[in-house]
Amino acid sequence: MSLPLDRRTFFQGGAVAAGLAASGVVGAEEKPRSESASLIQPGGTILFQGDSITDAGRNKNGDLPANNQDALGGGYAFLAAAHLLAAEPEAELKIHNRGISGNKVHQLAERWQADCLDLKPDVLSILIGVNDIWHHLNGQYDGTVDTYRDDYHALLKRTKQALPEVKIVICEPFVLKTGAVTDKWFPSFDGFRAAAKEIADEHGDVWVPYQTMFDEAVKLAPPAHWAGDGVHPSAAGAAMMAHAWVAAVNAA
Repeated sequence: MSLPLDRRTFFQGGAVAAGLAASGVVGAEEKPRSESASLIQPGGTILFQGDSITDAGRNKNGDLPANNQDALGGGYAFLAAAHLLAAEPEAELKIHNRGISGNKVHQLAERWQADCLDLKPDVLSILIGVNDIWHHLNGQYDGTVDTYRDDYHALLKRTKQALPEVKIVICEPFVLKTGAVTDKWFPSFDGFRAAAKEIADEHGDVWVPYQTMFDEAVKLAPPAHWAGDGVHPSAAGAAMMAHAWVAAVNAA
């Protein structure tokens, strides 16, 4: 399923709506925000986890409090957090970013106690996968899509055992065909996307369809506009990601 997209609707969030609709979150843009519908509840703790796309240059001083601008980085996690904190200042949300550049799933697992379980998030958002294939392609990692799937399943099983009430948001790994991303990434990368969707269906409460969203976005602006190297989003790409994340979580 796809939605018609023109420049006017695109800049009103049409690419986000199209991506969500194509992934089954139909009408998420129009659905009114309500506490019963959204994963975000008053007083909740929200944790963004992942690699450099989530990290986005954040200050990694562990003493920084929740909602600290430097600690949230300069990417989609910061923009999504800023939206939530501005839209509902009375909700007393506590938002953390613990993304670390270069991480693969097994490296999340190595730091999971301190960087996830000890924070006791009510909502846990994970975007991981691009390094699992990128580092394999450049000879720095021998993991496969099966390694990715197995490690991811084990990580979420561990999380649910420790935090049985946590709501999980699985973000779709994505790349755009520009910069570092060449034809040699495919079709392997599609296997990582499919594995992440499988994991979301089994463990996650929300799926954020980033690849589908960017596939719509490149119809109106070239890939480099959204991610110069094909992996790390520009300001425009990060803004689209934050918009999609908030829309998907509020439609849960």
